Amino acid sequence: MTSGADRAVRGAAGADADAAAGAECLADAECLADLERAAAAVLPPDVRDFVAGGSGDELTLAANRAAFDRTFLVPRVLRDVSRCTTDAVLLGRPAALPLAVAPVAYHRLVSEDGELATARAAKAAGVPFAVSTLSSVPIEEITAVGGAVWFQLYWLRDGARTLELARRAEDAGCEALMLTVDVPWMGRRLRDIRNRFTLPAEVRAANIDAGGTAHIRPAGASAVAAHTSEAFSPALTWATVDRLREHTRLPLVLKGVLAREDALRAAESGVDALVVSNHGGRQLDGAVPSLDALAELAPVLGGRCELLLDGGVRSGTDILRALALGAAGVLVGRPVMWGLAAAGEAGARRVFELLAAELRTSLGLAGCPDVAGARSLRTMR
Repeated sequence: MTSGADRAVRGAAGADADAAAGAECLADAECLADLERAAAAVLPPDVRDFVAGGSGDELTLAANRAAFDRTFLVPRVLRDVSRCTTDAVLLGRPAALPLAVAPVAYHRLVSEDGELATARAAKAAGVPFAVSTLSSVPIEEITAVGGAVWFQLYWLRDGARTLELARRAEDAGCEALMLTVDVPWMGRRLRDIRNRFTLPAEVRAANIDAGGTAHIRPAGASAVAAHTSEAFSPALTWATVDRLREHTRLPLVLKGVLAREDALRAAESGVDALVVSNHGGRQLDGAVPSLDALAELAPVLGGRCELLLDGGVRSGTDILRALALGAAGVLVGRPVMWGLAAAGEAGARRVFELLAAELRTSLGLAGCPDVAGARSLRTMR
């Protein structure tokens, strides 16, 4: 187990020193698994567990990946794919890929530049970056980079303060609000509990506080879990969604929807998009895999609101599978953190380069000249 003092020395700064050396071999990374291994080699064990881990026995974490592995595509032939393109439209705006960076907390745990490096890489790739409420860089500094930014919002115990944060994101130039609805409190993430995971002094939730319990090493618990229990409201309801809808002019996205009843209620309430997500297997262990939920929800909703898929995406073919099952696009989280840990901004750029190359290859081999064509593919599961 790594101590807080050890991690303060070896943490973000140490990871970046290793990442600088690792940047030379980025060209050898031919898939996301290569970057995962490179990240594992430089991250302190407790930070690696924080990024990789799920809740409970990690059944849902594993099931997210297994759902992709058991989903097979039925390719079409004799179609002109000589000008195959990955261009997409997400929340009404053009994107170079049907992909956005998922909201992941505390990028400075793995890279000294943190979310700024992610924002620059996402801008270069032409994809939106969903910035977490728990980002380790203030939202205004991230939007100043100039790319497309969405703001992921946790509903705080102080509702007025939450609405101020939403307005702050809007004023900073964010293009959408993404309200996470599946975290009344944090799931029991056993890796973090066993590690007594604590944020190093130089990493903080820059948008909501300057420190607090996330930096106090607890006995037999996760300091990050204690912090979120203090900060987040467990009383989030549909009335709260309506309140937020009235407060903002931005497109409103709900993240963490799996049940058809909730999806239909969201569509009726005028929500612009849903992220079909089990929080990467980090909340309710035993929850349905996100891809399986997508396969159920897409026909039920019939296009009444946009669907995005989160959880388990590890290749361009996975993106194609999600598109075929009805998603407008996907969110990618852990792989971006691997890239950042392995080589900072260059590593994150490599993640997007690999996914773009893999998606274009898969589209063409499936007989799809574009992303729209992928949505007519049949799957066998």
